[in-house]
Amino acid sequence: MAHRAGTLALAVLCTAATLAAARSANRFVPIFDGVSLKGWDGNPKLWSVEDGAIVGRTTAEDPIPANSFLVWRQGELDDFELRLEFQIEGGNSGVQYRAFERPREWGPHILGGLQADFEAGERHTGGLYGERSRRILARRGEKVEIGADGKPVVTGSVGDPAELQEKINLNGWNRFEILAKGNRYIHKINGHVMVDVTDNDPNAPVSGLLGLQVHRGPPMTVRFRNIELKRLQMPRGKRKVVFIGGPKSHGYGSHEHTAGLKLLIGALRDNFPQIHPTAYFDGHPADPTALDNADAVVLYSGGGLRHPWLSALGDVDRMAARGAGIGAIHFAVELPVGEPGAKFLEWIGGYFEQWWSVNPHWMMREPRLAEGHPITNGVRPFEIHDEWYFNIRFRSGMHDVTPILQAVPPPETMNRPDGKASGNPYARAAVKRGDRQTLMWASERPGGGRGFGFTGGHVHWNWAHPSYRKLVLNAIAWISGAEVPPTGIESGPYGMEAMLQNQDFRPWGRYDQAEVEKMVGGWSKLGR
Repeated sequence: MAHRAGTLALAVLCTAATLAAARSANRFVPIFDGVSLKGWDGNPKLWSVEDGAIVGRTTAEDPIPANSFLVWRQGELDDFELRLEFQIEGGNSGVQYRAFERPREWGPHILGGLQADFEAGERHTGGLYGERSRRILARRGEKVEIGADGKPVVTGSVGDPAELQEKINLNGWNRFEILAKGNRYIHKINGHVMVDVTDNDPNAPVSGLLGLQVHRGPPMTVRFRNIELKRLQMPRGKRKVVFIGGPKSHGYGSHEHTAGLKLLIGALRDNFPQIHPTAYFDGHPADPTALDNADAVVLYSGGGLRHPWLSALGDVDRMAARGAGIGAIHFAVELPVGEPGAKFLEWIGGYFEQWWSVNPHWMMREPRLAEGHPITNGVRPFEIHDEWYFNIRFRSGMHDVTPILQAVPPPETMNRPDGKASGNPYARAAVKRGDRQTLMWASERPGGGRGFGFTGGHVHWNWAHPSYRKLVLNAIAWISGAEVPPTGIESGPYGMEAMLQNQDFRPWGRYDQAEVEKMVGGWSKLGR
């Protein structure tokens, strides 16, 4: 009966290959609290908070050898509007955006990239500068197009530079607005456009850090206040997916949230440019804007009473209301009964419910893949050992839920005594009957938006298997509303060197390393 309901749901879910992009939250959010440098990182000798403003100060007695930045560490900027107020006494400063850092080469708190420039003088304020990169890109009053060679060409004017300078208060506070939308950058000061730039350089940054600058040279003091950020919907053809990784937990080779997500993100960046991925690790992000322009979010983390979203249900619910997709991998599908579980039923169609669902380790054999669903595009049937959860709690009647991956658990999955996740009468009866269990599912919400749950993901090495990996990559693209290629998202192969990167724990005896290397090596020969 469950399979029939899933088949009916499949017809509904597959009616459109793509979905309209999720709506952005369309809100400005403060990212400076007015009293502390919480969320910001800089040299404490240079930065402080005074009278509700961030203050950067250099002195003649202790000059700095290089430009230094106060970096916002709670997130990265892609498409956005930023507004703030600044005041400067002496010297030069600026707002760095979509920036990059090379601490091993340059040292700490030094950024390169795009800079909205301002100074105590009358030459540079309002311009666009490439810090440690392309240098002057647009002067105040210019409309500029940057070519594929990275060189700027003035194509028009947004105003007379001298007249625009008169709009700037040299001795007081000024309001700076910065817009970066795709390859378009617009700077405004006190409501007046200072530059308008279109950047066709293929190496131009599409995302990066935000920083506030103090400049080397003569002593200076710069102040910033009322800093607010609004994230913007990505350009047509791009879908933003936010990946959230939980804290380290189970030990070497297991529940490797950081390593697993970085591998999936790398696979998408290298092979599926329709998705713009961004990542937060160690739990739900502190960035209050993290989900504001996401088309989908994917959570790979611990679960149960330590689930990162127990304290963030409102954030995720607001995202779901915008039509964004939601995906959960492995332990992240487990939540307590009550509001958290009910929200997962609404968002993704199912969840692991203690004393109903179970979490044995077993070899999945003779799987059944959903025919005709985009998530299974190009996926070949595979058999693999993992901690495959089953007897998942689904929406009543499997409404708008499609089983994507199913298999029959063997009797030994019930060898453990009853417990909150080890066994219960309902799961035992299902195994005894030989029921085909759903190990991955997809869903669609009546109000818009898609979801998936994938119960594998305990064993890190399994990401080296091309079909295992492709299944999840396809699901990520599908919930974002992107069109999954007919052959699926190809990636890899990934050998042992790649699988050892970014792990939270050093190798130890949990796994037979020689056996793992043999297994991963064999999978890497299966193709993409």
